Amino acid sequence: MGLFDKIKEKLSNEFIDIVEWLDYTDDTICHRFERYQNEIKNGAKLIVREGQTAVFVNEGQLADVFTPGTYTLDTKNLPILATLKGWKYGFNSPFKAEVYFVNTHLFTDEKWGTKNPITLNDERFGLVEIRAFGTYAFKISDAGKFIIDIVGTDNHFTNFEINEHLKSLIATRFTDTVGEANLPIELYAANTSELSETCQEVMQPEFQSVGISLEKFYIENVSMPEDLKKEIFEYSRIDKLDLDKLTKFKTAKAIEAAAANEGGTAGAGMGMGMGFVLAQQMGGMMSPQMGGTQPATAPQQVPPPIPAAVQYYYATNGQQAGPVSFEQLRALFANRTVNKDTLVWKAGMPNWAALKDVEELKAFLGGSTPPPLPGA
Repeated sequence: MGLFDKIKEKLSNEFIDIVEWLDYTDDTICHRFERYQNEIKNGAKLIVREGQTAVFVNEGQLADVFTPGTYTLDTKNLPILATLKGWKYGFNSPFKAEVYFVNTHLFTDEKWGTKNPITLNDERFGLVEIRAFGTYAFKISDAGKFIIDIVGTDNHFTNFEINEHLKSLIATRFTDTVGEANLPIELYAANTSELSETCQEVMQPEFQSVGISLEKFYIENVSMPEDLKKEIFEYSRIDKLDLDKLTKFKTAKAIEAAAANEGGTAGAGMGMGMGFVLAQQMGGMMSPQMGGTQPATAPQQVPPPIPAAVQYYYATNGQQAGPVSFEQLRALFANRTVNKDTLVWKAGMPNWAALKDVEELKAFLGGSTPPPLPGA
């Protein structure tokens, strides 16, 4: 071997280079391989480790993408770059190109949350506000698209830089999803798993458009104001009760309280009235047992029939419901199942009317003032 051949071989060996990325942290998504003037030698070794993808960019234009493995860089392994460079018969000199290594492992336990309360319109409680927070996991599914659309010329891109964008995207899509779900307010907290799956499905195309795959999405909590929680708990308990039994129970308790109020005229009158009623009932029960008879000259007193209780029908969600009694309708108004604008109807009314326009139901609205006492 001549002297010039040895010099040529030595220079050729010096041109051999290794392109790889070893030092990276868990929060690094993308790292640009730095070389002097971005020059890479002919025949250089490219080493792409598991959990990495190498992307070649030529003058801002996406070229070749390499998955895990070891490669010798020549025209066979760089077909797109060779076309861009115009290498028809191979190349011998160093070439310029930017090499980005993308971390493709799963980024887990990323936090998200609603910065401001979300306003929803509930059928029973009106406008209400909720907040939500949770976690999500993502990974880079299309390294080339991610480099071009997100990273740009950043030489060291971390998940912190993309998280703010992703959290804003999640909050927007979450608001749209819960708004369109139109669930009763108490069911949002009870169906977080189903809601999480729906949100992930809705958000996935947005993530994919920039080369990211949304692998997991979790709603950990949906919160609401404390006063609204109390109303929901009270409503749920009332909803489980028999309204007719509840009305009778409350009426009996009111009579008992009035009768116990010995210092008040109303209480005394109520007590005497109850005494007369009880005396009549007990007399009626005891007379047959004691063999009591009415005098022959006294005609038997037959009480008139008890008037039938007024029954009301009401409209809810475009459908007819009922019939219910006056007290049951009052209870429905108290727990906000019906309101002043709910359409109601009873026998004798020509048409349906708003509750606020039915004379005897106006008492539900409060603010009623009794007329002055006679002679006052």
